[in-house]
Amino acid sequence: MAQPHEASSDATSLGVWPGTAYPLGATYDGVGTNFSLFSEVADAVELCLVAKDGTETRIGLEEVDGYVWHAYLPTVGPGQRYGFRVYGHYDPEHGLRCDPSKFLLDPYGKAFDGEFDDHPSLFTHGLDSLGHTMTSVVINPYFDWSTDRAPNRPYHETVIYEAHVKGMTMTHPEVPEESRGTYSGISHPAVIDHLKNLGVTAIELMPVHQFLHDRVLLDQGLRNYWGYNSFGYFAPHNEYATLDRAGSAVTEFKAMVRALHAEGIEVILDVVYNHTAEGDHRGPTIGFRGIDNAAYYRLVDDDPSRYMDYTGTGNSLNVRHPHTLQLIMDSLRYWILDMHVDGFRFDLAATLARELHDVDRLSTFFDLVQQDPVVSQVKLIAEPWDVGEGGYQVGNFPGLWTEWNGKYRDTVRDYWRGEPATLGEFASRLTGSSDLYEATGRRPSASINFVTAHDGFTLRDLVSYNEKHNEDNGEDNRDGESWNRSWNFGVEGPTDDEEILALRARQSRNLMATLVLSQGVPMLAHGDEMGRTQHGNNNVYCQDSPLAWMDWSLRDTNADLLAFTRAAIALRTEHPVFRRRRFLAGGPTRSSDHTRDIAWLTPSGAEMTAADWHSGFGKSLAVYLNGEGIPEPGPRGERITDDSFLLCFNAHDAAIDFTLPGAAYGAEWSVALDCSTPTGQSIAHYPAAATVTVESRCLLVLRHAA
Repeated sequence: MAQPHEASSDATSLGVWPGTAYPLGATYDGVGTNFSLFSEVADAVELCLVAKDGTETRIGLEEVDGYVWHAYLPTVGPGQRYGFRVYGHYDPEHGLRCDPSKFLLDPYGKAFDGEFDDHPSLFTHGLDSLGHTMTSVVINPYFDWSTDRAPNRPYHETVIYEAHVKGMTMTHPEVPEESRGTYSGISHPAVIDHLKNLGVTAIELMPVHQFLHDRVLLDQGLRNYWGYNSFGYFAPHNEYATLDRAGSAVTEFKAMVRALHAEGIEVILDVVYNHTAEGDHRGPTIGFRGIDNAAYYRLVDDDPSRYMDYTGTGNSLNVRHPHTLQLIMDSLRYWILDMHVDGFRFDLAATLARELHDVDRLSTFFDLVQQDPVVSQVKLIAEPWDVGEGGYQVGNFPGLWTEWNGKYRDTVRDYWRGEPATLGEFASRLTGSSDLYEATGRRPSASINFVTAHDGFTLRDLVSYNEKHNEDNGEDNRDGESWNRSWNFGVEGPTDDEEILALRARQSRNLMATLVLSQGVPMLAHGDEMGRTQHGNNNVYCQDSPLAWMDWSLRDTNADLLAFTRAAIALRTEHPVFRRRRFLAGGPTRSSDHTRDIAWLTPSGAEMTAADWHSGFGKSLAVYLNGEGIPEPGPRGERITDDSFLLCFNAHDAAIDFTLPGAAYGAEWSVALDCSTPTGQSIAHYPAAATVTVESRCLLVLRHAA
């Protein structure tokens, strides 16, 4: 076994104090820096300070408390590059992978510098990897937050906009060139104005934890664009900073959050705690694997040389180990308390609930989140599935959590493309999916509704392609989802056929309006509001190019769709009947006149019967939402009243006449949103019991003023 080096004269001159075991990582206090690293399998640990010329000074960590190795260096401050070397047994067959030739990154590193060059030393035992890997960097934690305050917007008032830091800003003509693709690009006034004018209240950023680009992609001229390959759970990705200076990403990220908060926009992070960038047993050793392999990773019980893989990426973090759980919880608290973010979307969240094998909603991770006074108070959004057996868990997360509602996406797509027997489930999704969430004490806001997201077709491609077209990804079109519930209306991809183009545009409006006016929390994918296309590629994870970036010229080309989306979101924002805090009762409300909060009607104006709901061919219905039938009070206990609305859904391929309800529902109706017009605007008015023709494949929203 290799032995630690003797302390160098440079190390002796630095002065080494005992320091403390907590907090883990490198913590600068204004005078010096405390370094702390957990490893239960280490026989010795060296802190390695790296100078600008790449030379290394090693300092043995002599203090060990509860398997945490630590020291305090009074003369070391921000900008110092560092890493660790861990001495211990190297026995992969038994899950032990200590190798002091590996320069290891700090699991708690708050900034990183340099790059990986895929040198054999990252993969081969006994070869020194210093100079071929990144370095951790000590940061200055102090920042002028001024009067920054979290918007703390309630879920039922939230509209989420999923975006990619680089992709959203790379082609924006009003963002200075040096700020495009960066945190400062997201916080540029032109981008914030777009979000505000759209009506967005929260931006959900795709992964910004420091991540690694896969060599297999780089060799093909591709990159890990999406970023679901994290290794630095405390560090904002350094490529999204404008300045090429170690630690600048931290300051720029904080400035971005401060700017968004000043305009009332929350910041939600897409986080990947289910696996790391080290991959399977053939992957590089850059940190966790060399520090304490069996603590950080789930190993195969009868073959600990291999990794359990519930994510399809080669490994799964070991949420059964207390120090791995601590890493996740410390990371979450850091991003809330130090970086001021407002919530998280957990990628493949079912993996975090696997303590033995099955997904368990009573797992330790959920218990820790429930009792944590900081983490429990922000927005917690689960992607409620993974790729393992029993991994699809939509509706099964605990009470604090909201979920990406995959059933909403599938049902709404199926309804509008005319699939049979969808009315009943469509009604449930439209009203907040009580069948999924009410039994666990949750409310409609537990359903994060979406029709499109980063993973899959854009809205424009959803109505333009029947098949995926991922040839540019270098996998012979085998990657990506093959069952998209899409419809091209007769021509695959671009067309000059005016009739098909009109149908596609109307279908886009139908999907957007349904999303925005459903109970629950709507989430838009960036660029859908102006018809962004990926030319049929439904898996642009590796496409760091205009194919995946937002094309801001579409603001003019598709100005009508942008105006329509703004109008739909404004309708939701202005009318509480579309964003109820509680599930709709369906029967008489508690108000004195016993009027209903909702009624389901056939196009003839009659109430839906069981036979109507179970009709395989039925594709049309009307939904009455009573503005006088909102029983839940406002934030100050006041009674909430609103206009009443009638939503006429027609997914048939022919126009249908809808008979409006009688005077008891409202004497006169006006058009609030019409998906048959490019911007959704119409000035038509109709008396009670009138007949209104709703165009084929169209949603018409009527309003009765209170």
